[in-house]
Amino acid sequence: MHRFELPLSTVEAFQRDGAICIRQLFNTAEVALLEQGIEHNLALPSERAKVASRPDDPGWFFEDFCNWQENPAYRQFIFESRVGHVAAQLMGSEQVRLYHDHLLVKEPNTRQRTPWHQDQPYYNVEGQQNCSMWMPVDPVARESTLEFVGGSHKGPWLMPRTFLDNQAKWFPEGSLADLPDIEADRSAWNILGWDLQPGDAVFFHMLTLHAAGGVSGNRRRRAFSLRFLGDDMRHAPRPWRTSPEFPGLAEHLPSGARLEHPLFPPLWPREPA
Repeated sequence: MHRFELPLSTVEAFQRDGAICIRQLFNTAEVALLEQGIEHNLALPSERAKVASRPDDPGWFFEDFCNWQENPAYRQFIFESRVGHVAAQLMGSEQVRLYHDHLLVKEPNTRQRTPWHQDQPYYNVEGQQNCSMWMPVDPVARESTLEFVGGSHKGPWLMPRTFLDNQAKWFPEGSLADLPDIEADRSAWNILGWDLQPGDAVFFHMLTLHAAGGVSGNRRRRAFSLRFLGDDMRHAPRPWRTSPEFPGLAEHLPSGARLEHPLFPPLWPREPA
């Protein structure tokens, strides 16, 4: 467990905008460790893995979820780096639990964009004290990075849809407002985004609207994301399949319960071994 004190201005920017970039948060050894974990994950994907690009895409967009228990490098990075303390400060939370890990790899010439969306409507949790980290192990150009609409984490919840065919498979059609067409007039929105180098990381609230472009030329974009739960986060079982799903969890945690379960281990403060 490592402490890392953030400047107050960084915490205030996260609370205001719902997204921030922290430069060189992780050292070369930590980036190499995570790269090792990513390559292990690509070689041995879980049953939760999916290809998120179309068959005619000249590249390849691969995702996988919830592998920290089987991936030693992921586990070491998550539990031994400073990331838990950083998340605690950004969320203003006394405690931090891991929600899940998420691998996102776009190989060279991947055209598939990640469309504008919020994350929290896809999940089985409710509450305000949360954040996600997105960290590349490859340089990421501005046109391929995550972009955010500053301030959108303050709500409302917007309709989650499938990325490839725009279907409402979570909340019933019409139960939530649809996303605005941000690309129709980008100048009307406070769009934030940063080119990134290995060691840099972005942190964002689970309700912050975000999107990402494809990857051009010979660039590869391997990124690792972690989701964090703070003090006020509660279990919200859904009648549909969440992304990711946690089979059988509702049998152990009722609706409204704290996420005190081995699937969501504490990261800050760490419990004694």
